Amino acid sequence: MMIIIVINMTNSNGASVATYHRVPAHLGRLFHQLCQLLVAEAQAAEGLVSPEYAALASLDEEPGLDQKRLGEAIGVDRNTIGIVVERLERRGLLTREVDQEDRRARILRLTPEGTALRRRLRPRMLAANARAIEALTEDEAKTLLALLHRAVEHHATLISPGAERRMRRIATHQQKDTVP
Repeated sequence: MMIIIVINMTNSNGASVATYHRVPAHLGRLFHQLCQLLVAEAQAAEGLVSPEYAALASLDEEPGLDQKRLGEAIGVDRNTIGIVVERLERRGLLTREVDQEDRRARILRLTPEGTALRRRLRPRMLAANARAIEALTEDEAKTLLALLHRAVEHHATLISPGAERRMRRIATHQQKDTVP
C-alpha cells in the first residue's frame, strides 16, 4: 500500500500553495537548489565546487582514504572522483601515494595547504548550512535532519554513486522494449 501525504500549505502571503508544490520531490528539489546556492556562495572565493570541498572535509576527518572509498564517502561516481582528485592535486591541496597493501590503489592525504583551506572554509560552510534552515527552530531543524537522514538511509541503494545513470539506462532499455 502506498501512502501519499500532501499537506495544506500557504505561502508568505497567506495564499494556498498548489498541490504539485507540496510533494516531497518538488520540495526536495527546491531545498536542494537552495542548499547548493548557499554552499556555492560560501566556496566561490576559493574556486571550489561542492564535491571538492566534500573531498577536503572527508580527508581532513579521515586521512588516508583511497580514491574509491573517498568517492563512496562523498557520494560521487568513479569518474567524478577522478576529476575531483586530479583538480585538488593540481592545486597542491592533496597528494596521492601508492597503497603498499594494494598497489593499484592510491592513498590520499591533504597537504598543509589543503588542510588550511578546509579549516578556512569550514565556518563559511557551517554558516551556509545554518542559513538553509534558519526559518526553523532548533528542534525543527534537528527533526528535519533526522527525517532526511532516515529517508536517505532507507533508499541508500537507489542513490549510490552512479545510480542515476543506471536508472536512466534501465529506463531507456525499457522504453526500447515497449516501442512497437
